[in-house]
Order: sequence, then structure tokens, then C-alpha cells
Amino acid sequence: MSNEITGAAAPTQPLYKRSGDYIPRVAAVHDLCGYGKCSLGVAIPVLSAAGCDVCPVPTGLFSSHTAFPGWYMHDTTEILPDYLAAWQNIGVEIDAIYSGFLGAPEQVDRIRDLYAAYPKALRVVDPVMADHGKVYPTYTPELCEAMAELAEGADILTPNLTEAAIILSRPIGDAWAGEDIADEAARELVDALLAKGTKTVVLKGIQRNDGLIRNFVGTHDGAFFEVNNELLPYMLHGTGDLYCSCLLAAVMAGRALDEAVRFAGDFVHDAMIVSSKQPQFQDRGVSFEPLLGKVCALLA
Repeated sequence: MSNEITGAAAPTQPLYKRSGDYIPRVAAVHDLCGYGKCSLGVAIPVLSAAGCDVCPVPTGLFSSHTAFPGWYMHDTTEILPDYLAAWQNIGVEIDAIYSGFLGAPEQVDRIRDLYAAYPKALRVVDPVMADHGKVYPTYTPELCEAMAELAEGADILTPNLTEAAIILSRPIGDAWAGEDIADEAARELVDALLAKGTKTVVLKGIQRNDGLIRNFVGTHDGAFFEVNNELLPYMLHGTGDLYCSCLLAAVMAGRALDEAVRFAGDFVHDAMIVSSKQPQFQDRGVSFEPLLGKVCALLA
């Protein structure tokens, strides 16, 4: 069960207005992972269940997620210009551009190409590059810098604490590894990200010793509030991807921001419980398939 603490009035207007029977199209700019549920393996089913037409833009092909030893990655950077040019040639229309894991700094330019081609599309950036004070092994300093620049133009930005520090050019290390900061410090980080041009910030995964995991939300018009959930005693690969995909699913279903944030937190919490009942669950990633009916219900 989620709880909300409001410092300024939580926004009630939807970020996307769903129109009748129209099915919105979402360009999902993520990697595709063969084993270990994450990235496009999460975004496609979740957004599809919310009645979206998901158009994948694969930023890399992985044999498995990177927590497994000996993983293989194929970088798709070279194919993306022709891939996206072909969309233009057939008149593809896009209502939201949702980016996550990137394989090279040049891929940020391809996302900017999408922004230019679809200026009215909602821009959702999940800056997947680090966690618990450590940068992911495929991320170079140049790629981190490019990701930080991309974050400045987002309508919705969903960093964890480490990613927020990188975007703001602040040092990371042991102080960030515990993902624990006070409310005032969270507000300062959110405000600093908003000052860089982001319209809505969801600072994810603040953990304290009180059994809760917190997400702090701020908007460019001054709203700031917290939504929290029970902190479960284990971590799973792919929960960040699931969180942002559920948040966007609710947004594209026409739900208000505060409702979308609550839905995402509750869904991830419940999916982690489902996952814990699977064999080798801490290796295979987050399992959510039995819960997709809850995403479909967003359209009710």
C-alpha cells in the first residue's frame, strides 16, 4: 500500500490526454535482453497492456542482463540512423519517446533526431547508467555526460540517487551507495534537476531504516510530494525499468501524475513478491506477467 506526503499540491492534470479509441504509439529506445527480464522485455508488454503501440528502437542486444557472468552485447549504434530514417519514409507517427539504457554517446543524437521529428511527443528519460554509487560496466564517462545532457530536455525524468548525482556533476561514492538521504536533500536534488530544464522529476528508490522505499516527485510548476512503499528485503534486476514503464503506462492511459507514481510503486512492489516465488528469482530478474491485468485496468 502506498502513501503520499504532499509539500505542495500534487498535480491532478494528466500529462497525456487519451482520445477516444485512439491507440498511442511509443518509441521505446532501450536494449533488448535475451535472458533476465528488463528493458524492452519489460517496456513492450507493460505498455502494450496499457493500450499502446510500442515501437522498439533497440540500443543494444544482450545475451542476458549484466549481473550474469560472460554476457554478450551487440552495439546497434551503426544501424540506428537508417533504422529511424525508414520510419520517416513510411510516415510513422509517435506520441511518446521513452529512452532507457544506451550503448554509446552517439545514440543520444539519435534520440535528439526523434525529438526533432516528433516535436509534440512526450519525452520520457529513464537515465539507466548507475545504482548504489556505481556506474554500470558498459558506461563510459562520455556516455554518462551525453545521458546527463539528454536529461535536460525531458518531460519526465526518473533517476535514482546515483544517476541524479551524475546528471548534476556531483561526485558519487560511499555516501551514495546506501541510497539514503533526508527529505530536504531529496528536495534540493529534485529542484536542481528541474532547474536544468526537466519538467517532471521522479527521484526513485530512497531507502531508510524504517521499512519504506521512497520516491520523491517534483514538477516545474512547484509541486513536490512523496510516494512510498514497503521496502522488501531483497533486490531484483529490472525493477527500475518496470517502474518507469508502469509510470508511463499510467500516463499514456490518461492518469494524473500522482496516480501514475502510486501505480508504478505499487506494481513494482507486487511484482517483486511474485518474483520471490520463482526459482532462482534473484538471478532471473523481475517477474510481473501475472499482474498485467492491473495495467489493462488503467484503461477502465
